[in-house]
Amino acid sequence: MAPAGKHRESILAAAARLFRRQGYAGTGLSDILAASGAPKGSLYHYFPGGKAEIGANAVEFAGSLVTGSLAKLAEQHASPGALLKAYAAMLAEWMAQSEWQAGCPIATVLLETAPGEEAITAAGARALASWSDVFVQSLTAKGVPPERSARLARMTIAAMEGALLLARVEQSADSILTTADEIAHLLEDAAELG
Repeated sequence: MAPAGKHRESILAAAARLFRRQGYAGTGLSDILAASGAPKGSLYHYFPGGKAEIGANAVEFAGSLVTGSLAKLAEQHASPGALLKAYAAMLAEWMAQSEWQAGCPIATVLLETAPGEEAITAAGARALASWSDVFVQSLTAKGVPPERSARLARMTIAAMEGALLLARVEQSADSILTTADEIAHLLEDAAELG
């Protein structure tokens, strides 16, 4: 028998995976339970607020995984452009492995629920801000002023989110890689100017 805390994490991981592939509206609580392997009682124990609470926590869970991946890449790549290109390569690989079925781990949920579901919207805003923060830190470390770093980081996240959508529709990584390449040039130019 799995420790009780494991049920919570397995529910969140299953919910995040299902929401990413089939959407928030297209995923029922029974789907989440079946995919997680958790007993029904643990669903209500950990998430008394029901599906909306699971949604907010799943967005937070998936968002933190992306933040962790970005932070690890930032440790490995000193320049903001190299960081972005490494991130794009990772995204392209994930998309190809999913046979173009998976996109951003939080976008589908946010597109369906924001701004109506306040807790999910807030979790999404925190996740997107934490992704941007990794790029802000990379840029400010190169001498780019904080306000400019924040604008460039926000543009980077927005461009990559759009590139993921194009990649899914086109069933090709080209949009991810070319978008990253072009944005990387802008980041590097900003870093050179300081």
